[in-house]
Amino acid sequence: MDRENLRMKKKAAYISLSVGFGMFAFKLFAYFITGSSAIFSDAAESVVHVMATSVALYSIFLSAKPADKNHLYGHGNVEYFSAGLEGLLINIAAIVIIYKAVHDIIFGFDPKSLNTGTIIIFAAGLINGFLGFYLIRQGKKTRSLTLIADGKHVLTDSFTSLGVVLGLIIVILSGYVIVDALMAIFVAINILFTGTKLIRESVGGLMNETDDQTLSRLVNLLIRERKDYWIDLHHFRFWASSDKVFVDFHLTMPYYLTIRETHTEEELILKKIREEISTAELRVHIDYCTYDLCKFCNYQNCNDRKFAFESKPEWDSEKLIGEPINPDSHIS
Repeated sequence: MDRENLRMKKKAAYISLSVGFGMFAFKLFAYFITGSSAIFSDAAESVVHVMATSVALYSIFLSAKPADKNHLYGHGNVEYFSAGLEGLLINIAAIVIIYKAVHDIIFGFDPKSLNTGTIIIFAAGLINGFLGFYLIRQGKKTRSLTLIADGKHVLTDSFTSLGVVLGLIIVILSGYVIVDALMAIFVAINILFTGTKLIRESVGGLMNETDDQTLSRLVNLLIRERKDYWIDLHHFRFWASSDKVFVDFHLTMPYYLTIRETHTEEELILKKIREEISTAELRVHIDYCTYDLCKFCNYQNCNDRKFAFESKPEWDSEKLIGEPINPDSHIS
């Protein structure tokens, strides 16, 4: 992980944590002066924000550690655990909010000073809105799932606050205090969706689920850079860990190329890939050609051709991630 990338991640996480503490203090104050179930739901989510951002900050420090003998690919996958934990904490907060709201509906409650509480929650919602967009933007720049997850959570917190404000305004204008508890339940359901989505993304990352967008970018790059002596490319694979993307594939080239020539080719491919993804790592397994592949090879400088060229196989995602060319197949 380059230093600038790490610096941006740490800065964003520190800002998120600092704002989180501030928002929790404001919302907790608003709850104490109002006794509002909806404001309680907002304050409960801020508790989760502080806890989750603390974990996120730790995961950013840990993921920045270099690879060692126990973690040969580095420590980047800890960010997936962080995102999953944040999703779990969000869901726990949602359950607590629902319990509190149902309790208030059954046993009754009497919120006070709603005007002041509404102003505080509205201000907190606006601040969190700006913070959420900032974290998501920085997360995309640094390829940090942790920051993106934190940003989505903060945005959810912002939308929650604005929803709470709407409910409080209805209570103030109508006098129906039950709307306050119903709004808290609505907020909790929305939080559950966000938490479940974060857990789903975390599991997908830990399971090396294919990112179709990254796959398309890499495949299109290889198609653009394809050389006549790249006879076949197959078993294409990649996986992401924090901001790094590890790429590997098999590349069939003329058997008479030297080790130095094939190594130079791999370096050129890595250079092109890093123009697309700066933190990429590449491993290419070089396969040598056989004469029965001559009909698929349009390399004009080949002096060892045994069969006439027929047609170059089309490359696409399905082809590159699949098996090598079948020499007995006929391509028209």
